[in-house]
Amino acid sequence: MDTTLKDPLVGQVLDGRYRVDGRIAVGGMATVYRAVDTRLDRVLALKVMHPTLAADATFVDRFIREAKSVARLAHPNVVGVFDQGTDGAYVYLAMEYIAGCTLRDVLRERGALRPRAALDILEPVLAALGAAHRAGFVHRDMKPENVLIGDDGRVKVADFGLVRAVDSVTNTTGTVLGTVSYLAPEQIEHGTADTRVDVYASGVVLYEMLTGAKPHQGDSPAQVLYQHLNEDVPPPSAAVPGLAFELDELVASATARNPDLRPHDAVALLGQLREARFALTEAQLDAIPPQARGTEAESGNGHGGSEDRTSVIPRAARSVQLPLPIGQEPRTPADPRAALRQEPDPRQDGLHHTSVLRTPPPGPPPASPASPAARLRQRLNTRRGMTAAIAAVLLVLGLGAGVWYINSGQFTTVPALLAKTEADARKRLDDAGLDVRKVKRAYSDTDKRGTVIATDPDVGERIRHNGKVTLTVSLGPETVKVPDLEGTPLDKAKDQLDDAGLGAGMVTKSFSEDVEKGSVISTDPGAGKVRKAGSAVAIVVSKGRAVQPPDVTGESESDARDALEEAGLKVRIAPERVTSEEEDKGDVLEQSPNPSKKLSEGDTVTLTISKGPPLVEVPDVEGMSVDDAKDKLEEAGFDVDEDRGLLDIFADKVKDQSVDGGDKAPKGSTITIKIG
Repeated sequence: MDTTLKDPLVGQVLDGRYRVDGRIAVGGMATVYRAVDTRLDRVLALKVMHPTLAADATFVDRFIREAKSVARLAHPNVVGVFDQGTDGAYVYLAMEYIAGCTLRDVLRERGALRPRAALDILEPVLAALGAAHRAGFVHRDMKPENVLIGDDGRVKVADFGLVRAVDSVTNTTGTVLGTVSYLAPEQIEHGTADTRVDVYASGVVLYEMLTGAKPHQGDSPAQVLYQHLNEDVPPPSAAVPGLAFELDELVASATARNPDLRPHDAVALLGQLREARFALTEAQLDAIPPQARGTEAESGNGHGGSEDRTSVIPRAARSVQLPLPIGQEPRTPADPRAALRQEPDPRQDGLHHTSVLRTPPPGPPPASPASPAARLRQRLNTRRGMTAAIAAVLLVLGLGAGVWYINSGQFTTVPALLAKTEADARKRLDDAGLDVRKVKRAYSDTDKRGTVIATDPDVGERIRHNGKVTLTVSLGPETVKVPDLEGTPLDKAKDQLDDAGLGAGMVTKSFSEDVEKGSVISTDPGAGKVRKAGSAVAIVVSKGRAVQPPDVTGESESDARDALEEAGLKVRIAPERVTSEEEDKGDVLEQSPNPSKKLSEGDTVTLTISKGPPLVEVPDVEGMSVDDAKDKLEEAGFDVDEDRGLLDIFADKVKDQSVDGGDKAPKGSTITIKIG
């Protein structure tokens, strides 16, 4: 339901300058409007903070400070900030308005994109992030909703730096899943964020563009967060068979769970992207993934550039819905792990409070002085009571110490060891009073060789003092040699790659004089080269010997068949014959493929046979003068021949015609008129 008419700001002029024309989007921190700058007569986006937040002076100060910083970040791929101001209870930002759509709109309509389109979009995104990183900014909320694609094909990144003005708690409703899907592991585990969290999110966005889906799925934010911490982003080729291995490596590099293994900022990732793109062929760039929908699935001949980027813009999304920064969605915690647990509030659990020990009220005074014997008994009873009290206290303390020792005192926790070297991990365990039970070795695509990737018990779990911990140390990426597949049929070649721990990448075809049709000519990387396990290997398959088909148009059907079969080709006759004024009946009118195109031996050529010129009704010219009769017949498309007897030299009337008037004859054929 359109609620624009109910918005009190629509139709108003803020600060005597910005006329609010309509509402674009609403978030948890602000509302975005389409407005007109009446001084400069230009359309812009106006982001107005909710009045409840605008009442917090500290919040507003931080909001304004960050806005001023971002305004100094002048880059063609960054949504610009023009102005900031207040008008009564309204605090606003005047920003660049982008007519178009978001990357989320594109993915929603098109599914997966061709590699060329995905790289065309990611390259300006990384250029914008790189400029921000070098200027000291971290975006922290990189996702498709914050990538705007203009109607003219320009790509811009929105909401730079504004998340720094937000210090709130993330709601765990389903609406946050989109943001959670792009959080780096260190954001989740430690609440830290530097330039490498934007690199991680960019890698996830690239994966989503290539496959049409997020790498980590779940029914709740907690499930998605767990996968970010414990599972690597899978290679895109696992979802899109045949995708180039360079794209797998680009995604793996950007989304390494260990931030030290990622490119240090977006500029470094941009360099890797350009290297990967340079290594891809035109066919690999324009490969259409099976998850593609709509125009993306139908357009397989893109050639990059802005033209290619424009081709992925949904035509139904010409009026862009500007995304909101993370601060305008449900609030995000400094440590998102808080969303996974419910910790007791120390103010409500009865602990950490000052206790007041109240002495019992004094008993009634003695009625009369006691005898010496009574006083002696009283002293003895008092001593016995004190002894019993002391014994009771000691018993309680002993029991308490015993319970504490049983429950906690004999335990410690496994210290943080992940991503530490084996030597460092051993020292930390020793400092904690623990020992190493044994060390396992395992391959890892994301963890540096020699660093700890797992422990048993897990980090943070309780373990007895002097207990032992099993360490799993990374061997680095598992590497395998590419097998020699030359001359191997394609199906068997794919099986051999699977057996070697590799995958079949993009398959292209080429002519070969030596390799049998359907068998492998070469691979990239070549035989014997070392690659990470799971990498994709591009394959070139033989189309057989190249054959230049003869041009048989105009020849009879039998002669054409003989010529093509002699060249090693098969012949197919089109079921329908076609009328033609150029070719006689029974001759070849056209052949497909065109004779200029080289074919493989055994390929089929389809011949279309002429059924001659079309039949035309013959006009009735009997009784006409010779000249009139000839004109009428020629006008109908016929040639005319005269038949005169020796006695009819001076005759000028047509007394008969070879084809009677009203009958049909092939256009261009000859009609004989008899003159008498």
